Amino acid sequence: MKFFSALLLFLLATSTPLALAEQTAAQLAEQELPSLVQIYKDLHTHPELSTQEKETSALIAKELKAAGCEVTDHLGKYETPGLTGYGVVGIMKNGEGPTVLIRTDMDALPVEEETGLPYASKVTTTDQAGKTVHVMHACGHDAHMAIFIGVARALARTKDQWHGTIEFVGQPAEETGSGAKALLADGLYKRFPKPDYAIGYHDNAELPTGTIGVRPGYVFANVDSVDITVRGIGGHGAYPHKTKDPVVLASEIVMGLQTIASRENNPLDPIVITVGSIHGGTKHNIIPDEVKMQLTVRSYKPEVRKHVLEAIARVAKGMAIAAGFPEDKMPIVHVEEDEFTPATYNNPELTGRLTNVWKSAIGAEHVVDKDPTMGGEDFSEYSLPDHSVPACDFWIGAVAPEKVAASEKSGQPLPSLHSSKFAPVPEPTIKLGVTAVTTAVLDLMGKK
Repeated sequence: MKFFSALLLFLLATSTPLALAEQTAAQLAEQELPSLVQIYKDLHTHPELSTQEKETSALIAKELKAAGCEVTDHLGKYETPGLTGYGVVGIMKNGEGPTVLIRTDMDALPVEEETGLPYASKVTTTDQAGKTVHVMHACGHDAHMAIFIGVARALARTKDQWHGTIEFVGQPAEETGSGAKALLADGLYKRFPKPDYAIGYHDNAELPTGTIGVRPGYVFANVDSVDITVRGIGGHGAYPHKTKDPVVLASEIVMGLQTIASRENNPLDPIVITVGSIHGGTKHNIIPDEVKMQLTVRSYKPEVRKHVLEAIARVAKGMAIAAGFPEDKMPIVHVEEDEFTPATYNNPELTGRLTNVWKSAIGAEHVVDKDPTMGGEDFSEYSLPDHSVPACDFWIGAVAPEKVAASEKSGQPLPSLHSSKFAPVPEPTIKLGVTAVTTAVLDLMGKK
């Protein structure tokens, strides 16, 4: 009897690796789901603003260590003095093979939550400007982190199926477009391996749960911030002929800028020029000396970006000349180069490979070709300017299918990312995210 008991224990012990090897990524995700949803809700309830991710990064570091990673934290060198880097890198090694980077963002937004969820955020804090603001995970970074932790756990349990090095990157300050740049400035690709592939993902406020959206080529835009100071000669509003009115000139510049898109740019190369802020004057009857304008400019191709930025300066000056402004009062156009976020480019070969993997894993009907967006995403930084690191950034459906169907039928828009009413449906969003990223890594790093 003792012999058979010992034999049974031996067989159970030796069969465990095989049992794990036979488990699919979806099964592993399902097993971890209760814990991951709890982590998600905790993160959602306790969000932290960009560059303030102290407790969030500590949680990420703890979970990566628990999954068996060598963890380095407090990473990131910002261009703005006095900011603390809360980046986290976890290295999981498993013999010789490729290096794959997996990134999650960690920061939240200055938004007052109106979802009505039982785990809704009630957090307020002080931002960098010293203003008291509400804080909310209105972009789904809490779901991203739960997925990230789930992937680390799944890959730790499937080491018999892959080899190489996985570089888990917990990135701060995605919302300000400065976090990835800060990590690279702190030696991300020098202190740690330069990856052979980089994988990013984002929940999507339009796709139904159970669906992956993916697209080769450009998927997110270049983002430039441009300041224009329109200078004039102020005076009394009753005597405009004795002034050079910067308010009128600023208005003409706003309209003139739109001709860059409509008459100078190839319609097949998308651009957006939005004047998001315009301020001038103090009183009804005073023509001011200057007007301040702030623009966001979006593009994809480097040559298109260069042309648009040059055209903005030319239009502003040309309008001033046409209005008879003196040379020493020409508008000042300043491009905030330190705030530039490059376009995200999905390597076509890598994206095609992963698309096929996902179609096999979850069904081709659940993998859709998603249109690119003019939004920005600093995941692009991990590719480097020469795109020498093949990268793929894809979307994970986060909305209940019935709500998507109702929106399509009624024409009523769904709450968008950054909305006070947006929150992903946790269970299916996290499960699909863990499944998708894990299957991608196993394909790229699988033993041949």
